[in-house]
Amino acid sequence: MRVVVVRPEELGDAEIGTWRSMQRATTALGNPFLSPEFSLAAGRSRPTARVAVLMDGQSIAGFFPFERGRLGNGAPICGWLTPCQGLIHAPDVEWDCQELLQGCQLAAWQFSNLAAGQKPFLPYQDTAVLSPVIELINGFASYKAQLREKSPKFCKELERKERKLAHDVGSLRFVVGSCDPSVLGALMAWKSDQYRRTGMTDRFRFPWVISLVEALLATRGRHVSGLQCALYADGQLVASQFGLRSGGLFAGWFTAYNPRFAKYSPGLIQAIRLVEALADAGVQTIEMGNGTAPYKEMLKSRDSFVGEGIVTRASMLAAVLRTERTTTRWAARLLNNHPPLYRATRPLRSAYRK
Repeated sequence: MRVVVVRPEELGDAEIGTWRSMQRATTALGNPFLSPEFSLAAGRSRPTARVAVLMDGQSIAGFFPFERGRLGNGAPICGWLTPCQGLIHAPDVEWDCQELLQGCQLAAWQFSNLAAGQKPFLPYQDTAVLSPVIELINGFASYKAQLREKSPKFCKELERKERKLAHDVGSLRFVVGSCDPSVLGALMAWKSDQYRRTGMTDRFRFPWVISLVEALLATRGRHVSGLQCALYADGQLVASQFGLRSGGLFAGWFTAYNPRFAKYSPGLIQAIRLVEALADAGVQTIEMGNGTAPYKEMLKSRDSFVGEGIVTRASMLAAVLRTERTTTRWAARLLNNHPPLYRATRPLRSAYRK
């Protein structure tokens, strides 16, 4: 197998068509964050973005979106920002990870949201992380009935809060497919505030993240579209969400709400309205992204799994990266298992990320 590395914009129509056909042929590869549209948008924001084209003779066997850092340290395209990562390939194709890294001139490739079915990467995976999914194959009414049966108190309380929000503030209006840039601006501002309050890295302090999300909001293709929704009360924006849709699958990305209305749980009201609207529009699966946030646990139909790990070649850099990863994971487990220590170290962690 031969590996040819190009910038995303160097791919021709034939290559992009082949990429899309590979996604259609394998369900696990259908996520829009594995699409050529996402890599093309990333290439305009990330100078280090590359795509490895795997050639089997004269035929294309796969596409591997990645970025190469200093000294050959590799990551998925857009790195930690990408909620689904991996190699897009023809059915039944296998690849050798060492040959892949060599062809990409990488000493290592670290992943955090590896798609299912990436068998050659499995020996290098050290953790499988829960990734909640909402199933709508039988429509919204069936989903809502199952949710009500599973959590009747939650449904009753959320309906009460929705009525109260409408009573206290004004009539509610939900918009799916909003192109209003002010909605995206509000979402990013609310999300930045949330990141800072919780001691997390503010993703929207990076200009390339903002330009990437804005480019994806403007994406309106037959295969992949940016999808923004907005919940209003008496004309005031109270919650917003942005993600990507590809056919019958919607992959959520960013969601936030106006903290002034927190007591009404506007994020959850918006989530239920979005699920209903997407079901009516033909979406059968909603991927909420990895993690076990309480709202995901409440709304999910089932769990899928994504992988975390690192593929390395024999080199000094690879040894350093493996040691660094082991140390980082140990520290993360320590903090997560000791909430007082997590809170006490928040200023230090925030300073480190700046």
